[in-house]
Amino acid sequence: MVMQSNTKSIKPLLAAAGTLDEVLTLGLQQLEGPAVFSTSFSKEDQLILEAISRLGLPVHVFTLDTGRLFPETYRLWTESLSRFGLPIKPYYPDTAELEGMVSAAGPDLFYSSIENRQRCCTVRKVHPLKRALQGKKLWLTGIRAAHSPNRSTLEMLEYDEAHELHKFHPLLHWSDRQVDEELQRLSIPCNALYDRGFLSIGCAPCTRAVSAGEDVRAGRWWWEEEGKKECGLHQRTNRPIV
Repeated sequence: MVMQSNTKSIKPLLAAAGTLDEVLTLGLQQLEGPAVFSTSFSKEDQLILEAISRLGLPVHVFTLDTGRLFPETYRLWTESLSRFGLPIKPYYPDTAELEGMVSAAGPDLFYSSIENRQRCCTVRKVHPLKRALQGKKLWLTGIRAAHSPNRSTLEMLEYDEAHELHKFHPLLHWSDRQVDEELQRLSIPCNALYDRGFLSIGCAPCTRAVSAGEDVRAGRWWWEEEGKKECGLHQRTNRPIV
């Protein structure tokens, strides 16, 4: 394994790799472990989950269960456990913190202000993520540059200063077509909500279907200003490996 100071040499190797299998295998061979993969059961995450399972990669898988997910997401979670044969560890919000927030502001506080929506995301997602990443060295994600303007300038490999680990986006430069074709080729199960116009799927109260021509993330927190729709999981505290 290479140390953080030498990871700049990995960047051209990753760029030259072709398939997802090659990118994942190379990244895990060259970067420090232990490694974890965070899945929200998106299309991209299903591709990575399948590869981790099929290749027998040394990656622990976890998900953040906010308590407000769609029934379809839970069904896919169950199906994925059967299909891929991998344990998926759930991380939940702290009970006392969640109870305090809902008691003070109500169960649907996220509609009242951006501050309250961000507070809800922090309690239900950001704080559990911090626990999930504690002691880890490499964090794999299904982020793609096409997801939002905030993600278009990301690098495939970055150093996340907030969590003090490397962050690895193996599908960063994939197109929608590439993702869909690979899912079909491998017969990988996906969230049924995609067929009903949901392109970016999060918590049920904060996600809606999108219309033709709308942005991928138009259905997330649709009452807020465009271009600022992030929950705090992927804040730009990262610096690229140069």
